[in-house]
Amino acid sequence: MKRTRYYYLIRIQYLGFRYSGWQKQPGRKTVEGMLEKTFKHVLPDAKFKILGSGRTDSKVSALDGVFELFLDDTPLPNFETFLPIFNRNLPPDIRASDIKSVSKDFNIIKNSKSKEYVYLFSYGEKNHPFCAPFLYNVIENLNISLMKEVAAYFVGTHDFSTYTARLKPNTQVIRTVDYCEILENDLIYGSFFPNESYKLVVRGQGFMRYQIRMIMGALIQLGKGELGKQDILDSLNPDIKLRLTTVAPGSGLLLNEVKFD
Repeated sequence: MKRTRYYYLIRIQYLGFRYSGWQKQPGRKTVEGMLEKTFKHVLPDAKFKILGSGRTDSKVSALDGVFELFLDDTPLPNFETFLPIFNRNLPPDIRASDIKSVSKDFNIIKNSKSKEYVYLFSYGEKNHPFCAPFLYNVIENLNISLMKEVAAYFVGTHDFSTYTARLKPNTQVIRTVDYCEILENDLIYGSFFPNESYKLVVRGQGFMRYQIRMIMGALIQLGKGELGKQDILDSLNPDIKLRLTTVAPGSGLLLNEVKFD
């Protein structure tokens, strides 16, 4: 008998500090694994699968994560009823914020129009330990004005093969960054935060593994004086192939917004 399939787009928020990333892995606590476990509990007889809009790395968080739920035979109950039940059974560091129906023609990967990532960091005096899940703390002084200037170099269409790890032969390394800027952090804060903290905001249609974290790593090296402006330009020139290896920790990074066509 032919199955009837229902399609839903669900937006979530999560603190990634205790998770080994989005993707389900044997013996690891992941966001995808926790979502599947919760669905099995609240929909015990349902046949389903989930697909995320992307795979966040270990310790990376999301203020606007999105995944698609494929549900066979029986649709979800009233959303206003289901959402509180779903949230009640999720762990405290994952929250579903919205559910809506989509058509079978919707493709969560191909229909993604823009993703905005934010990397939070501070420098100088060592942070309060409670900052660890949110802020990358650089003990050395940084030349923030130079970092702000050079962040603009990443805007545009470039060969970003330097800014990924374990590059595979068929990886699309030509990527377009629509926006890249360092600003004062006004996104997440608390009484235990330092007086000054900053955010790197990067926006584009899609990014390779570690791309944002390696852009942040290069800018931090620049701020420390370990790299110069020309090094950043050379890193985007495929004929020079300057190799960079610094990957900023995952705990400073969060997915801030996903937009669809």
